[in-house]
Amino acid sequence: MSTANDAGAKKADGGYAVRVVSSIGEFSRDEWNSLAGASRVTGLGYNPFVSYDFLTIVEESGCAVTRTGWQGHHLRLESADGKFLGALPCYAKSHSQGEYVFDHGWADAFERAGGRYYPKLQASVPFTPATGPRLLTVGGADAAQAKSALATALRSVAEGVGVSSAHVTFAEADEVDILEATGFLRRTDQQFHFINEGFAGYDDFLATLASRKRKALKKERREALAEDITIERLTGRDITEAHWDDFFAFYMDTGGRKWGRPYLNRKFFSLVGERMADDVLLVMARRGGRYIAGAINFIGSDTLYGRNWGCIEDHPFLHFEVCYHQAIDFAIERKLTVVEAGAQGEHKLARGYRPVTTQSAHYIVHPGLRRAIADYLGRERREVAEIGEYLDEHGPFRRG
Repeated sequence: MSTANDAGAKKADGGYAVRVVSSIGEFSRDEWNSLAGASRVTGLGYNPFVSYDFLTIVEESGCAVTRTGWQGHHLRLESADGKFLGALPCYAKSHSQGEYVFDHGWADAFERAGGRYYPKLQASVPFTPATGPRLLTVGGADAAQAKSALATALRSVAEGVGVSSAHVTFAEADEVDILEATGFLRRTDQQFHFINEGFAGYDDFLATLASRKRKALKKERREALAEDITIERLTGRDITEAHWDDFFAFYMDTGGRKWGRPYLNRKFFSLVGERMADDVLLVMARRGGRYIAGAINFIGSDTLYGRNWGCIEDHPFLHFEVCYHQAIDFAIERKLTVVEAGAQGEHKLARGYRPVTTQSAHYIVHPGLRRAIADYLGRERREVAEIGEYLDEHGPFRRG
């Protein structure tokens, strides 16, 4: 199988050819937009994080590049006669930051045993714990066969270039089935999503909650805005560079305290505003004539994806209002089916979000490490399932 510096295509199973390229920019926009889920044009469940714009923005802004430990190692799938059939966004990683599916323990154990865990291959959207397609195929192609070819190619690349492992994170369930059949190990985790059951308005949603929970949320929303705080929801051309200046200040202040070094830079947000403004919902809180907090969301064809939040003033419940309640309001108004509010956070359960299982797949090259991780993942999957059942039973919703 080829490396990132090898422009020649290599044979893959089923007569396919696979090439590894170092930048999403080496695909044409038209090629990428033909992939299911990667563009609104195809009408097949648009996910903004696998769009040409988002993936080129994280590269062009300098956020996901070799210098930051994200070296492009993207797979390009073609037919034997050179027709473009699919792609897999992938990076050679020198660390495990910005992934949200944690394998630090695996790395530590392997290196204590004398192995070398890094570099590894990471098939994911950088800094984005949102489920979406990873084995991307051209609409109208034999999708299952092409996805299987991409899965096989990723395994072959991992074995051929001398990395410890290949990881496909926040993948869709059918893709994990394909990857598992190719020798990858299945891993599960949990997030909390709001499910829009066709609500006509926020009150319809509240009616599904137990009376005590309903009263608590109403009180929480009132208190979040008690100190003359107002909320603005901005999208499209209403978002200006001045808004991005304020939001970036929030992001850096909160991200710096939470993570030490935020992953995204100011250029990233300018490029998002320039190329993806219609896919963005910016929720901003204002008090005393200035913005004091904000959250950025991305808009898919049926899902609102909550991403980053920040503030420069602390107010009770403001985080919940800006990040979770406003997202529900917007999703109901836009008739979106789901709000994905990011990684972790059982506090979301009390705000009407439900436990949802997320999935990833991992190919471990070393047989001994693979056996140890397989045993661990079997126990972890059972634990995730048990916790999910418990949380679902003890959620805020009315019974019967």
